[in-house]
Amino acid sequence: MRRSRSISSSSAIEPSVGSVEDSYDNALAETINGLYKAEVIHRRGPWRSFEAVEFATLTWVDWFNNRRLLEPIGSIPPPEAEARFYATLGAQKTGSVTQTKQPPANPGRFSWIMHSYMEIA
Repeated sequence: MRRSRSISSSSAIEPSVGSVEDSYDNALAETINGLYKAEVIHRRGPWRSFEAVEFATLTWVDWFNNRRLLEPIGSIPPPEAEARFYATLGAQKTGSVTQTKQPPANPGRFSWIMHSYMEIA
């Protein structure tokens, strides 16, 4: 008890910087990093070159962002869930049942890298 009081009153200890939400962001990033390492790096190794790791990483990111099936949202890939969201959003704004707003034509953050890398390889 005495020791904890002297440590907490010491001017050498600084409070942590950041907000509560930052810890959730860090936890999510660590989870994705662990998933990537387990599914790509450890399972498919040993690696012969940096380019092989880079290509496997791009392939995994493309799959993760565009084709993996997410059970909590009905076993559909993320782009389909996004399209359904925008269809529902457009229908709610107009009051109709049909889709009135097209989903954004953004195929994913990393798809251009994947396509350019495929052309080189």
